[in-house]
Amino acid sequence: MTSTEQVTPGATERPPRLTFVIFIAASAAMGGFLFGYDSAVINGAVEGIRGRFEVGGTTLGAVIAIALLGAALGAMIAGRLADRLGRPRVMQFAALLFALSAVGSMLPFALWDLAIWRVLGGVAIGMASVIAPAYIAEVAPAAYRGRLASFQQAAIVLGIATSQLVNFGLLNLADGDQRGPLLGLEAWQIMLGVEVLPALVYGLLALRIPESPRYLVAQGRTEDAKAVLAQVEPARTDVDAEVSRIATQMRREHKPSLKDLTSGRFGLLPIVWIGIGLSVFQQLVGINVIFYYSSSLWQSVGIDPTSSFFYSFTTSIINIVGTVIAMVLIDRVGRKPLALTGSVGMAISLGLAAWAFSFKQGAGDDVRLPDLQGTVALIAAHSFVLFFALSWGVVVWVLLGEMFPNRMRAAALGVAAGAQWITNWLITASFPSLAEWNLSGSYMIYTAFAVLSVPFLLKWVPETKGKALEEMG
Repeated sequence: MTSTEQVTPGATERPPRLTFVIFIAASAAMGGFLFGYDSAVINGAVEGIRGRFEVGGTTLGAVIAIALLGAALGAMIAGRLADRLGRPRVMQFAALLFALSAVGSMLPFALWDLAIWRVLGGVAIGMASVIAPAYIAEVAPAAYRGRLASFQQAAIVLGIATSQLVNFGLLNLADGDQRGPLLGLEAWQIMLGVEVLPALVYGLLALRIPESPRYLVAQGRTEDAKAVLAQVEPARTDVDAEVSRIATQMRREHKPSLKDLTSGRFGLLPIVWIGIGLSVFQQLVGINVIFYYSSSLWQSVGIDPTSSFFYSFTTSIINIVGTVIAMVLIDRVGRKPLALTGSVGMAISLGLAAWAFSFKQGAGDDVRLPDLQGTVALIAAHSFVLFFALSWGVVVWVLLGEMFPNRMRAAALGVAAGAQWITNWLITASFPSLAEWNLSGSYMIYTAFAVLSVPFLLKWVPETKGKALEEMG
């Protein structure tokens, strides 16, 4: 799953059909919107699920996080499915899984039933997380590839913000009670079921976008590949030569598999370990604790439910702002400078949050933070989200779509994304128990990983700004 775009030094002219390419990228990134929506919508349902099924923190964390195991599976199989069925077809299948998961999660009759539907939605998330950046990298003009690849993260944060807004509105309709009656169900059930609407939109958009030129060449459909290249870059005068070059390159390659990622007795290739490291560090800083548990987190330190939902929504807005900043800067300043800036900012923010939570007072339902520490905690949480969004949130997905050699891109991206989802699961499942043990200590752990990401970036991560995909390797 790659592209054969060449970077023309100094090329800054706007492609004549850039609007069409933006539509293609945005349509593919709709999977990212559902990825973000599905990941964060559970935030508004946590306390409702806890009350409905009368479960403790450990069991609740397992049910909330189990979707991420499905996401790891979906990420690992998406590349191979896309090479067999085509990119848009995999998007359509993911849209169907999103819709089924939404309806099933809205109408569970037991906790294990809810868990199964969450896993199904997780598979869809994992597939969307792989197929969108890979597809966009294949169809995007090289000079715009970084910004267009950023659509994935932009869609994710929009999905997160939309889910928080929908949850906030539904909670108010239910008089601030997640288990309040709404449309014949409890409010948290409606929160989970609304996702069927964007899932339908995703499926319809996936029907309208063209197939990847590289996939078409692989299937022997060279005339169709030329037509797509002419659509996305009509100024190109060497379409025949480009298709010929793609075909020549593919004849030199064998079908990608997990064997391409190994190097004998030394295990995985270094570049694959770097991709895994990027994915793992992105999650070990604890970003998804904010999006999965922020409402419960703020309630646990004395903030009322309605205000806690409001603060969850404001962090989503900050997330969008940071993502826009990253989209503007990523092709100008490069991937590594943004990531380094984010690592430093996240470490400071997380350290301040850990300090503030160490002043937690009371027990049971009577828990609070002193005014100063409460203010610091809120500012630090928003600052953490901002620094993550303008750096690791975007940079990791762009790098994973760019950094691997052609012969292994699909397989390596799937392994790296799978590692990301497994790490996400570990963080998400462990947080309720960690928070009950020591909330401040939890944030100190996340702070340590933010600090460790700095030497990792400096020593091992390559800069891919301005390079053609064929140069990777």
